[in-house]
Amino acid sequence: METSHVERLTSRNRVLMALNHEEPDRIPIDLGGFQTGIHRKAYELLLNHLGLREEIRMLDPVQQLAVPSEAILDKFHVDIRYVTAHAPSGFQGAIELNERHGRRWHDLKDEFGVTWSMPDDQMLYMDISNHPLADANVKDLDSYPFPDGGDRSRFTGVRDHALRLRRDTSFALSSGISGVTYEMCWYLRGMERWFADMLENRQFCEALIDRTCHYWESWMNGFLSEVGDLLDIIMIGDDLTGQDGPMFAPAFYREIVRPRQQRVIDVIKRLTKAKIWYHTCGDCSEYIPDLISMGVDILNPVQTNTPGMDPGALKKKYGNNLVFWGGGIDSQKVLPFASPDQVREAVRKNVELFKPHGGYVFNNIHNIQPGVPPENIVAMYEAAYEFGFYV
Repeated sequence: METSHVERLTSRNRVLMALNHEEPDRIPIDLGGFQTGIHRKAYELLLNHLGLREEIRMLDPVQQLAVPSEAILDKFHVDIRYVTAHAPSGFQGAIELNERHGRRWHDLKDEFGVTWSMPDDQMLYMDISNHPLADANVKDLDSYPFPDGGDRSRFTGVRDHALRLRRDTSFALSSGISGVTYEMCWYLRGMERWFADMLENRQFCEALIDRTCHYWESWMNGFLSEVGDLLDIIMIGDDLTGQDGPMFAPAFYREIVRPRQQRVIDVIKRLTKAKIWYHTCGDCSEYIPDLISMGVDILNPVQTNTPGMDPGALKKKYGNNLVFWGGGIDSQKVLPFASPDQVREAVRKNVELFKPHGGYVFNNIHNIQPGVPPENIVAMYEAAYEFGFYV
C-alpha cells in the first residue's frame, strides 16, 4: 500500500534533518547494514514473493546477511547506502569446508585468528568454534599476531567508491560496523573465561582490551583519513546488555571498557563530522547517559520489547539528545508470527511515538531473520513509508 504523500527532499537531506532533530518530509528508512540487514534465507523468500530474479551476494558470512539489491532498496524507499573497508592484502579469509564428527562444516578464520563455523546441514549462522586466546596469559599477548588496523591496503578503492556514491546518488552515506572494542575480547578469549577474567584477572582484561582499542584507533585513522569528509554516519558498537539489562557489572564497564571506547570515539571526532551511531542489543537504559556523555549521537537497534526500552519513555527522556535508529517493530514475536495487518499496526504505533521532532530513522529491531514471512517484510516497510510522513 503506497501513500499519496509527496516527497520533497533528497534522501541525504532527509537523513541529515532527522539526525539533527528536525522534521523532514518523512522519516528516513534503512535496510542493508550489518545490524539493519536481512538474512540470506529471508531474502530468498522475499525475492520469490516479489517475482524478482537476481544473484544473491553476501554481506556478512557470520550472520549470513545478504546484500539487498538496488531494486529492493528502491522499492522500500531506503535512504542510506554503505561504504565499507575490506580485508588487507595477503589475508586469506576464504571459507573452508571440513568434515568433523560426521558433519560437514563451513569454517572461517578472521583476521584476529578467531574461527567461526557453521554446519552444512543448517546454514543459519556461524558461531565461534575456536577462541585462540582461551589459555593465554598476559605475557602471551606480546607475541600474539594481532592484525594491523592501520594497514593501508584495507582501504584501497574505498574513497573512489564513496565519491561515486556522493556524485551519482542522493543517498546518505554510512560506514559499516566498526569500533568493536569490547566484544572482540571475548571472541578471542571465550565468553565464560572472559567473564571469569572480569572478576579474577582484571590485568589480563585491561591488557587485551588495550590491544583491541589500539586496533580500532589505527583502523579509524586509516578509514576516516580516506572517507571521513564523505560520510554522514560512522557506526560503532559493542553489545553491553541482554534482554534484562547489563550482562556484566556496570562498574567494570565504566572503569575498564568506557575509557577505551572513548579513545576510539575521540579519534572519530577528530577526523570526521559524521554522526556517531552506537549499537548494543538488549535493555541498555543503564548506559544511555554514558553513551550520550561520550559523544554518541545515535542508538541502535532500540530493543523496545525489553523492560527499560519503552518507545514513549525513551523519546520523552532522551529525544532531544539521541537519535533512535531501529525500534520499528518487535522482531521476536510480532514480525515473524503476526499477520501483515498486525505488522502494519505495530509499525504505525512505534513510528508515531518515535517520529515527533525528528531524531528517528526506521528499521526493524536488528536484522530480519530467517523464517520471517515475506508478506510481513513488505507490510513493515510499506507501513513505515505510509505512516512516516510528517505532513
